[in-house]
Amino acid sequence: MSIKRFIAGAVCPKCSEMDKLKAWQEGGMQYRECVACGFTDSMSLEAPEELPTRVNQAQPDPKDEIQVVKIFDGKTQ
Repeated sequence: MSIKRFIAGAVCPKCSEMDKLKAWQEGGMQYRECVACGFTDSMSLEAPEELPTRVNQAQPDPKDEIQVVKIFDGKTQ
């Protein structure tokens, strides 16, 4: 059995009462409950997988791509 603790300064999202929420962890989940109105909710303690973005993916080394650059000065030859 988990120890249920009150959260100092926490405000209930349903009834807006302060210092009425208690919280505990059980089976990889975090639970909270308001003793004033009975509001309850829970959330997983496991971090979600990071979404792939262009910032966190490996980028090809620009040295591997060789491009020929032709300089055009506007004069015909």
